[in-house]
Amino acid sequence: MSEHKATILWKNGSGDFPSGRYSREHTWSFDGGLSVPASASPSVVRPPMSNPSAIDPEEAFVASVSSCHMLTFVYLAWKEGFEPESYEDHAVGHMSRNEQKVPWISRIILSPRVTYRGERRPNADEEAHLHHEAHAQCFIAQSVKTVIEVAPNGF
Repeated sequence: MSEHKATILWKNGSGDFPSGRYSREHTWSFDGGLSVPASASPSVVRPPMSNPSAIDPEEAFVASVSSCHMLTFVYLAWKEGFEPESYEDHAVGHMSRNEQKVPWISRIILSPRVTYRGERRPNADEEAHLHHEAHAQCFIAQSVKTVIEVAPNGF
C-alpha cells in the first residue's frame, strides 16, 4: 500500500560512554524536510543525559494514537454531515510492566473535546458512535496492543 519513513540520527558526543553517561539526544527527520529534536524520556534517563524539552518516543507514541483518532474522527464527522470547528485532546499514556517486567505503554486515554459549527451537530450518542468508529478505523490503534480508551470531554 504505502511506506512511511523516518530517519533517526544519534551521534556519540562528549560524555563517558563506557560508564553509561552519554547523551540520549538525537534527531528525527521526515520526508517533508521537518527535523525534530528527540531524546530519551527524562522519566527513563535523567537529565542531563536526556533533554526534557525534546520529544521522547513515549510522547510520540501517545501523540500518534491521538492524532490518528482525531483525523479519523474528523473525516467520519464530515461524512455524516457534521462540521467540527475544533478538536482538542489531552491524551495520556500510562506505563506499566508486562509479564517479563519490561516497561510498556499499556493504556492510553484520549480525552477529546470537539466543538462544532453549522446547523447540524451530533447529539451525545452520535458523537460517541463517531468516536467508536474512529477508534475502530484508526490504523495506528489497530496496529498496537495497548488498550486505548476514549473519554470525550474528560480533561
